[in-house]
Amino acid sequence: MAQHHVDAVVIGAGPGGYHAAIRLGQLGKSVICIDRDEVGGVCLNWGCIPTKALLHVGEIVRHIDHAAAIGLKVGKAAVDRAGVVKFKDEVVNANVGGVKTLFKANNVQFLYGEASFKSPTEILLKKREGGEDTISAGHVVIATGSAPIDVAAWPRDGKLILNSDDAVNLAALPKTMLIVGGGVIGLEFATVYTRMGAKVLVIEALPQILTGTDAQVSKTLGRILKKQGVEILLDTKVGKLEKTGKAVKATFKGSGADDKDETREFECVLVAVGRKPVTGALNLAAASLATDERGFIAVDQQLRTKVSQIFAVGDVTGQPLLAHRAMKQGVIAAEVIAGDTSAAFDPIAIPNCVYTDPEVATVGLSEEDAKAAGYEVRIGTFPLAASGRARTMNESDGLIKLVGDAKSDLLLGMHIVAPQAESLIGEGVIALEMGATMEDIGLSIHPHPTLTEGIMDAAEAAHGKAIHIVNPKPKSAVAGAK
Repeated sequence: MAQHHVDAVVIGAGPGGYHAAIRLGQLGKSVICIDRDEVGGVCLNWGCIPTKALLHVGEIVRHIDHAAAIGLKVGKAAVDRAGVVKFKDEVVNANVGGVKTLFKANNVQFLYGEASFKSPTEILLKKREGGEDTISAGHVVIATGSAPIDVAAWPRDGKLILNSDDAVNLAALPKTMLIVGGGVIGLEFATVYTRMGAKVLVIEALPQILTGTDAQVSKTLGRILKKQGVEILLDTKVGKLEKTGKAVKATFKGSGADDKDETREFECVLVAVGRKPVTGALNLAAASLATDERGFIAVDQQLRTKVSQIFAVGDVTGQPLLAHRAMKQGVIAAEVIAGDTSAAFDPIAIPNCVYTDPEVATVGLSEEDAKAAGYEVRIGTFPLAASGRARTMNESDGLIKLVGDAKSDLLLGMHIVAPQAESLIGEGVIALEMGATMEDIGLSIHPHPTLTEGIMDAAEAAHGKAIHIVNPKPKSAVAGAK
């Protein structure tokens, strides 16, 4: 059994873990990073990166299918599954290889295996190749991430009943697919497989897709997806999933008093009902730690757990389960470990992106949340149909919506349904962090013709001064808050 002695050990090499490890190396700390799977974690290997590669393929398919509208005569796109998989794998391997190179450049030692606590300062490593090592460290960063929630009544087999990890690596393209869950993961895969030629049904138990998102944005996306061929049933619950040889028979029912059970057959079912933190193998009790009732580890603004030398970052620390949140937390934890007493994780708001086609991106308060918080709201919206740049792209479905405080004019939230929404939302993040008003955004000269000037137009619309749309008739702030 080998013995290692380092300043810090990072358990998990996903976005939070590899950011913590690299930053620790940059700050001159000796560091070991451990993962039972591959560098990059879920994000690089099964989540963010491969799904976005597949979504890009789907976007290209859509452009080909609509090429005639812009004067291009091309045949219908034929999906070569093997070629698509090769592209996706090349993207993943390039990103994983990049992180490994950064580990080497910053003196981060990476070890494959399962890590668990022996004490608050000792880690037992069960090596992937066999045998065990012990690592003693001045500090430990827990960055073990999350995993798809499995529903006991619908046992996953990776072929007929899938989770999101399986959906990235299907052996064949299905002709029909049921997706249980209308959240981010479900809708992204609905977009992928609809573009690949599948007939997709999304069933959501709650009254809207993307629960918690601004209702107008949710409805806009739902309308667009349905127009693209995605069938969506809201307020509907799946009861039984029965395997019938090479297919799955699903029974579901709406919430209405007159709704009856409906049964349909699908080639496969993707269960996308959320994710859960991964902490079961850590032996937290040996470190004098425990999770809360939801399985999360409590941390303070410096990402410390109740044991001062142990930190936790990313999905294991609670909602929102987002890679970019984990990344920033990993950097902050590393800086605190290195002695920066001022470092803290205290963002004004964290953006969220949904990589459907078009994308959805939000930051800050929705209209509903702002009203619930007691604000008198001022709303500014700009439809993509009024954007000259959007029309040059043959993209007219979507909107940009700003939510502001009617009294102070401060921006409270920004919500976008549009191509490149994931990039456009950066303006909202900066505006919220800097305390910008709606007037500030409207007065700032945006380049023309661009999609981003729609943000300026939405801000101007909030004050009844928009040029490219007919301004809504003014109404009192109090009326707007009802």
